Amino acid sequence: MDLQLSRYEPLPAPPVDKAALIEVAVDSLHPTQMCVGWAEIKHRIEDFKAESEKDRRDYLLTRPVPVARSSDGQLWMVDRHHRLRGLLEVNPKATAWAYVALDVNAASAEIVLRALQQRGWLYLYDGRGLGPLPPSALPASLLGCQDDPFRSLVWKLKREGVIEAAPLIPFHEFRWGAWLRRKALPPFSSDRLDPALPAARSYARSAAASRLAGWKG
Repeated sequence: MDLQLSRYEPLPAPPVDKAALIEVAVDSLHPTQMCVGWAEIKHRIEDFKAESEKDRRDYLLTRPVPVARSSDGQLWMVDRHHRLRGLLEVNPKATAWAYVALDVNAASAEIVLRALQQRGWLYLYDGRGLGPLPPSALPASLLGCQDDPFRSLVWKLKREGVIEAAPLIPFHEFRWGAWLRRKALPPFSSDRLDPALPAARSYARSAAASRLAGWKG
């Protein structure tokens, strides 16, 4: 297992002008990662269920999705996989707002994926940390993403304030998860994170983790 993740270009920040955003069907977006952390998705589902439709849409407008766009209008999402996967559970026909982080002057999915890979905007490891797999192995939709319990574990550490968010670093949480995979942790799952949390907190706060973005010590 080699989880030395690639160098990356930071994601561009969303535009200040909301008029520059585009409304997109969530189920039409192509993922740029193999897996998600199911613990976070369950949390997102409960949040969306508790909101009114208006509140939900107002919230989504403040969290636009960076996308790569091909010349024929196909869209690959480069972030927000967990939020929108949870939204699909609540409303399979939901829409969200996006901004174009990269325009690719080609209709070929292979060319788009190559452009994303060159920027470090693909996460090509499966739910067990195996990879990198070829870009062609990415799921066609959010519904095809696997569960990665290490991604769930990092989400929990962020919720607790152990790790800072870094929204413009692609796959920030997966980078932490890749680091934690090398550590001695007791067995755990996305549905049962508690056994691993004490050790994970200690590792995440250690000086050895200081090279990772979001480290707080």
